[in-house]
Amino acid sequence: MVEPNPEQMGVSVIIPTMRRPDSLARALRSISMQASLEAWEKEVIVIDNDADRSAEMIVRELKPILENAGLSVCYTHEPRPGVAQARNHGVALARFDLLAFLDDDQEAPKEWLRALLDAAETLKADATFGRVIGVAPSPAAHLKSAIEAFFSRLGPATTQLIPQGHGCGNSLLRKASLPDPQTPFAPMRDHTGGEDDYLFATMQDRGAIFGWAAQASVFEHIPPARATLRYLIARNFSYGQGPCSTAAARTPPDWPGLVGWMTIGFGQGIVYGTGALLAWPFSRARSVHLLIRAVRGWGKVFWGKPFKIEFYGRAAQRWENRTGADFGPLSAEK
Repeated sequence: MVEPNPEQMGVSVIIPTMRRPDSLARALRSISMQASLEAWEKEVIVIDNDADRSAEMIVRELKPILENAGLSVCYTHEPRPGVAQARNHGVALARFDLLAFLDDDQEAPKEWLRALLDAAETLKADATFGRVIGVAPSPAAHLKSAIEAFFSRLGPATTQLIPQGHGCGNSLLRKASLPDPQTPFAPMRDHTGGEDDYLFATMQDRGAIFGWAAQASVFEHIPPARATLRYLIARNFSYGQGPCSTAAARTPPDWPGLVGWMTIGFGQGIVYGTGALLAWPFSRARSVHLLIRAVRGWGKVFWGKPFKIEFYGRAAQRWENRTGADFGPLSAEK
């Protein structure tokens, strides 16, 4: 087990949330059952991004359980809608240099936090990531594997250094390594997501070390409203836009990289789209997997502002009202 650095005797667990009281309660209970880290100070920070402060009562109810497990508890309200605003608020409030991020729809097994800390110390990593295992409700059989695959993040079987960062959910960051230790996540990505991709690309440009914690897995419970083909297509299109948006946002812009990603996306759209059509009569599950890859490809081609889909904040609420899709709560970009 990792021995804490005398200058870094604590870890802050940061959970942004919006309109998910039941999922938040499950995430907090899992934090209360983490394996003992007696030499460490621990705190959990819940950032409520809902104007109605829907998470406040849940945190109040579970506070005694968390405190009994040795965690100090901080509930805070971030009225400005957006995933970056919520995460930045949590980072600014954190008392410790080590920041563990858990999404409000994730559940952490008892060895999760210890495994992240062990890996970060062993690898001397600035940012450490772990496995995410998607757990779908009961969608149509031909959608289940594609939905669980999209919400999952698998990786190496062993703890090791990796060349780049992943999504923020289930990660451990060193605040001292962040480009801006108060507002590291880009507000320009507030409503589209990808604020973590942009952060990790910036850290990579500055020589940050990324690590993989093979034993630090979490379960991501997928809401029924997200277990639909409509949601899968929209999110994968947005996901595909990520590399191009990041290349364009670099200083200076990475024009060769942007052109390269767009070229790759065009090829993916054609090849996988054709494959999806041909596979449909024989295997709907296979067709859906190919369709998703085609959609990601077209996202790389049509990545500009007119094609952005806003998944967070007020725009997300308007989308939910029109479609019933659950786009509002904060979640790691997959």
